[in-house]
Amino acid sequence: MLLRFETACHVMVVLLLLTREGQFYQWGKEEVVLFSPHTHTSTSHPGFFSCQYIITSTAEGEAAQHEEPMEPPEDKEGRSFVEVINEKYSPENFPYRRGPGMGVVVPTTGLQGSPMKDRLNMPSVLVLNGCGICRAGDQAEIAVFCAHVMELDMSHNKLQDWHEISKIVSSLPNLEFLNLSSNPLGGTTLEPQWAEAFSRVRRLVLNNTRIPWDAVMLLTREILALEELFLCLNDYNSVSSSSVSCPTLRLLHITDNCLHDWSEVRKFGSMFPCLDTLVMSNNNLASIQDNKDILQRLFPNLRSINLNNSGLNQWEDIEKLNFFPKLEEVRLQGIPLLQAYTNAERRSLMIAQLPSVSLLNGSIVTDCEREDAERFFIRYYLHCPKEELPYRYHSLVTKYGKLEPLAEIDLRPRCQAQVEVHCEEKVQQVSIRLDQTVVELKKQLTAVVQLSTNNMRLYYIDKNSAFGPEEMKYNTRALHSYSIQDGDEILVVPKTK
Repeated sequence: MLLRFETACHVMVVLLLLTREGQFYQWGKEEVVLFSPHTHTSTSHPGFFSCQYIITSTAEGEAAQHEEPMEPPEDKEGRSFVEVINEKYSPENFPYRRGPGMGVVVPTTGLQGSPMKDRLNMPSVLVLNGCGICRAGDQAEIAVFCAHVMELDMSHNKLQDWHEISKIVSSLPNLEFLNLSSNPLGGTTLEPQWAEAFSRVRRLVLNNTRIPWDAVMLLTREILALEELFLCLNDYNSVSSSSVSCPTLRLLHITDNCLHDWSEVRKFGSMFPCLDTLVMSNNNLASIQDNKDILQRLFPNLRSINLNNSGLNQWEDIEKLNFFPKLEEVRLQGIPLLQAYTNAERRSLMIAQLPSVSLLNGSIVTDCEREDAERFFIRYYLHCPKEELPYRYHSLVTKYGKLEPLAEIDLRPRCQAQVEVHCEEKVQQVSIRLDQTVVELKKQLTAVVQLSTNNMRLYYIDKNSAFGPEEMKYNTRALHSYSIQDGDEILVVPKTK
């Protein structure tokens, strides 16, 4: 391995980078060759400078392999967005930069200018989570170097000032996705002029921020093309309506909150009239209280709903899901209503209750499965009192007729049989286990026929067979392999000496 650097300073920069990332090169028998820009160019390696410093396999080099990773100094006050991207993408951390061709690496020459000015190929997706960011920094630098950024993840930082966040967002004209999860936004005020900066964002993630609901409403009014909104883990137990709807929102993800009254969920319909997907698992929603007309009017475009781990405990609530005119995907795991049923019963009863749903709990409902489920539903309620029959029962009886119960056939192997044991003049009824072997049966019969196991021969006589006795001469053979039935005979013959 041969590493070339322009100055001795770059050795320390790269060592710091490698140490910081927890990676160490094996210096053992390798050389690190440092080239000085003040000497003549090497003839054997055009474009590089001749050797001035050489570090070989010295004790100091080997010791460098065992040093503890260097951690950046903790900044209790937090850092700026500019500082973080400057550190993460600074060319001081990368002695080479990409050339015009894919995968082409060319050396930097001459004196380094501003690290920001020399940085190339900054990605359009920035992941800056857990970096201690609390402020924007120089907006001009953000605008110059992040103008092409389309996705920005700033989760798990220290952002709590909406003005600082707006400075960052307003400098990213192509930003479509923004993740601010786990930033402490609960006690801060969002001014309308700051909310305008978010107008181009299409997907906004605000999980575990404790953002007040009025700030959410302000953002939905200002973001003209908002399509997806994530508001999980924010402890909402109620929401307020907005006089201005957000007609572009398609997905609302509001899991792990404290919504328990359908009157709060109802407000989503008027706020987001084009809502396609509503994910609200882990909310203790007790029931769906609206009738068919209201649900059709408020949620005309709802295609998917997730009510996992909610508090639904009546079949009437499941029937009301049929009132959403476009609903085709439902998730309903972990609700109290289904706890008393087996897994097979749960799925069959749910499919039969939801004729328009084609995807239940993530699994496709086939036509064959639907027919089996609907027939099962009829038989399940066959002996239910007429006044307690669900509405769906009558429509399915119209479709299939009143079905008879299925015949129950037990295909499990028999465990016992009552047989007649004949030994010379003696006949006795004996109950035998069919899971035992011939030698075990002999041990059982020793007390009946007063013979030792070594002094008896057994014969099986099938009462329904025209064949004669079959000797049971293999001691390890299981009795159930003889297909012994009640009333069959076991003949015991003493061995002759």
